[in-house]
Amino acid sequence: MTKKIAFVFPGQGSQSVGMLASFVDIPLVDQILNRACDTLGFDLKKLITEGPAEELNLTVNTQPALLTASYAMYSYWRSLGGATPDIMAGHSLGEYSALVCAGALSFEDGLRLVRFRAEQMQQAVPVGQGSMAAILGLPDEKVIEICKEASGSGVVEAVNFNTPGQVVIAGEIAQLQDAMQRCKDAGAKRALPLKVSGPFHSSLMKPAANKLAERLADVEFTVPSIPILHNVDVKTRDTVDGIKSALSDQVASAVLWSKTILEMESMGIETIYECGPGAALTGMVKRITPSVSSKSINTLEAIDMALKEG
Repeated sequence: MTKKIAFVFPGQGSQSVGMLASFVDIPLVDQILNRACDTLGFDLKKLITEGPAEELNLTVNTQPALLTASYAMYSYWRSLGGATPDIMAGHSLGEYSALVCAGALSFEDGLRLVRFRAEQMQQAVPVGQGSMAAILGLPDEKVIEICKEASGSGVVEAVNFNTPGQVVIAGEIAQLQDAMQRCKDAGAKRALPLKVSGPFHSSLMKPAANKLAERLADVEFTVPSIPILHNVDVKTRDTVDGIKSALSDQVASAVLWSKTILEMESMGIETIYECGPGAALTGMVKRITPSVSSKSINTLEAIDMALKEG
């Protein structure tokens, strides 16, 4: 009996210059990079390969770059006979990588969509007015309660439930700083400001969610061949309208990552492969459910090893 596997795809923060370095001589990967350059109208290949990092880290560049890298790695995995996953999910931006890899959305449409998404997320709240922070060492419920107390005349909310004891909060600067201090006072091990340019996944992103909903109406989707657990409610969708609704809601809603991985465990998933740059999600899986094997396949060597292990 074949083991049940899941694929997960990383979001913003996992990018790095040279993230496709080990795939540089693979014709399939080069074709995908060229398709990305043609679609976007600028040299994304050079940006991924050479940087500069400051430019790669701009949200409007990061999102298409990560989608491209994740799709390239998945395509290479499949070209070598790698197994089709039983279920997929992506962390924030990674949900788009999952949809493209599962055949719900063309790669080209996905690229245009995530660049538009990034532009709208950036425009929703002027730079410097909102941000995010990671809270380590407090229960989810306590962080939610503190955010409500700190909201006052502004907004601060718990927006990424990454692992037990790691919650990301987002909001307006004054309220965010108040919540960070309250979390420390309540016994949090750390309250770390994140290097991001906006309060992503908070209700402050509603304008971006509305713009994205309008854009999604004109993009062709199909129901994916592989089920995808969506960030907003850890459920799959069996209609195109349902997928589009989940994507527009996601921009201004919390990412329920811990619950996503626990749902995979309850489905009998034995191995979760992180397909994309970095290994952030692999580390999270180990903390959420140590009983499930978790592997990052972000290099040629890692993919070859995973294929041999079966």
